[in-house]
Amino acid sequence: MTAAPSLAARLRADETIVTAWSTLAVPILAELLGRAGYGAVTLDMQHGAHDIGTVREGIAAARLGGAHAVMRPAVDDFATVSRAFDLGAEAVIMPMVNSVEDALALVGAAKYPPVGARSWGPHRAAMLQGASPADYLAAANAETVALAMIETPAAVEALDEILAVEGLDGIFVGPGDLSLTLSDGASVTPSSETVQSMAAEIAAKARAAGKFAGIFCNTTADARAARDMGFRFLAHGVEMSLLMDAAKAKLAELD
Repeated sequence: MTAAPSLAARLRADETIVTAWSTLAVPILAELLGRAGYGAVTLDMQHGAHDIGTVREGIAAARLGGAHAVMRPAVDDFATVSRAFDLGAEAVIMPMVNSVEDALALVGAAKYPPVGARSWGPHRAAMLQGASPADYLAAANAETVALAMIETPAAVEALDEILAVEGLDGIFVGPGDLSLTLSDGASVTPSSETVQSMAAEIAAKARAAGKFAGIFCNTTADARAARDMGFRFLAHGVEMSLLMDAAKAKLAELD
């Protein structure tokens, strides 16, 4: 679809892509994160402050900064999946995919027939990619990435069946919610040995099924470990924390 390799093409080539996580509804930050060197920027509508307007502008901003644009909608908001792709997102991460039915709903919103049921209207996406409508359609199902978040015991139990869903491109582990649900709400320990061991098993199953494996990394150590586990799409760095850490470091220089 574009002269530069797509996110899908780079993941198929087994490249490691690090995405920044954007929670602030300030689209230009997506451009700055791309210019800083992030391979992708994920615009978060589930827990972040983004709405469809800032996602629309954030996608264009990320592309201007040289980064792939990714979006996470709210739970079960499958309509926004199609909108995000129409606006030019290259990937969508759907939270709380706990069953085959959830995975099928994601694919239905993300892929054109005969794989899914996405309706036609990718005018902004084609414009951003410099593609004709016909060229966009010809490549869309291969070049748009649908990732299902695995973050509950139910999802882990159904993982083999979820990975077998045609049109689902991969999974994305949410270790925070995985730790929360595994502990029945007692704690959030994403870096725990239990969660990290389970993440490694999930990555191995995904790769064996020929699917992409992504994960949210809370620490640098977690990111390095995830890469060794076989994850190739790593979320590492939330822009709010990056900004606060940089501000604190700058002020500390005066001490």
